[in-house]
Amino acid sequence: MASTEEAQRTEASTLQELGRRHLWMHFTRMGAYADQDMPIITRGEGCYVYDDKGNRYLDGLSALFCVNIGHGRADLVQAGADQAKELGFYTNWSYAHPRAIELSARIAGLAPGDLNRVFFTSGGSEAVESALKLSRQYHKVTGNPLKTKHIARDIAYHGTSMGALSATGITSLRQPFEPLMPGGCHVPNTNTFRLPHGMSASDLADTVATRIEFEGPDTVAAVIMEPVQNAGGCYTPPEGYFQRVREICDYYNVLMISDEVICAWGRLGEWFGAQRYDYQPDIITTAKALTSAYAPMGAMIVSDRVAEPFMHGAESFTHGFTFAGHPVCAAIALANLDAMEREGILENVRNHEDDFETMLESLRDIPIVGDVRGAGYFRAIELVKDQDTDEQWSDEESETLLRGFLSGELYRRGLICRADDRGDPVIQLSPPLIAGPKQFEEIEAILRPVLTEAHGRMHAHHA
Repeated sequence: MASTEEAQRTEASTLQELGRRHLWMHFTRMGAYADQDMPIITRGEGCYVYDDKGNRYLDGLSALFCVNIGHGRADLVQAGADQAKELGFYTNWSYAHPRAIELSARIAGLAPGDLNRVFFTSGGSEAVESALKLSRQYHKVTGNPLKTKHIARDIAYHGTSMGALSATGITSLRQPFEPLMPGGCHVPNTNTFRLPHGMSASDLADTVATRIEFEGPDTVAAVIMEPVQNAGGCYTPPEGYFQRVREICDYYNVLMISDEVICAWGRLGEWFGAQRYDYQPDIITTAKALTSAYAPMGAMIVSDRVAEPFMHGAESFTHGFTFAGHPVCAAIALANLDAMEREGILENVRNHEDDFETMLESLRDIPIVGDVRGAGYFRAIELVKDQDTDEQWSDEESETLLRGFLSGELYRRGLICRADDRGDPVIQLSPPLIAGPKQFEEIEAILRPVLTEAHGRMHAHHA
């Protein structure tokens, strides 16, 4: 036994050394690991993952909003292995293969309305990039060549590639790479906890029309929005918001893109967020949980109307990716959708989302908790300096609160979630869709004492 434990410690030490020297992690302050261990996750089972030291964590973020069906699913792995034996790879550049065809038909059958044409990608940024490019080319081939701009929302995150980044509304992510692709425009998001001065929730949708008029209706190609906005902390739409945006898009001949890289595949209790909020987009972008992250895959789902000009004669959408529609990924996606339907995953979210919300709402008695919001299994807690006035933290205070204490302490106590300040400081939770009351109790048992301690620390810091 001792030799086995010693071997495990040696392996963990070796991984730490190799990781520090060679691995460049994404969106990560690498300097933070100069004198401390990086978190190395070695295996997963259900709602839980384990690190290189054997510690167990409740995966309250589904890795990155994507392991919807939970960890350790041998059936999904087997589907990929079986496909690899039959056909390991062939491209969708001028060729098709059975799994891509079957998956495209399956997605079209689940998508709302006439979204019947599926263009595969390798991930979410690629899906958004594809949608922005398609919106431009669509307007060119239909006689509106000046329509090149796209409208997104403040603080929204739509990806990291240069086109997708132009839609992203987070200054700190944009500035290092400017000048960006031209055409990105922004309007207020649906943060009804902190509405712009003089504006009501019912005014928010009409800011899209105002921006279109300002830019010039003949220059705007698309509006891109998430059903529930991730960055900033799970902003939900006011009643009638998306219906009004749809009307505005129709009036100005602007395509409506529903960015559902996170919100699709059951996260909000429906296959797509557009179904939860009852609106009909022209394009849906998706990725992440299409395979429950067992393989990298994304897709752009397009309406018959938008696809139609590309289905005749010599016209084509001049865009693609080598690995998009990969047969192994497509086989895993099909197995994932089979399992979700067979095991009632969407029904589990619908049955227990109120329990999740009730648990989080119960934390409002902690003075640092300012707002609780979200939908389905996609929730956020906004942290405030003063609960009576909803006073915001300074940048320095936010840094101390999130990176100086909360992120590390929550992880140390066994909860993986997101402590984020791309807007105001929030704790985001997005557990696997197989989670239920047992996991919610575990989350509360960690969150409550940590948030209580955070409040005490921050106010002692200012005393």
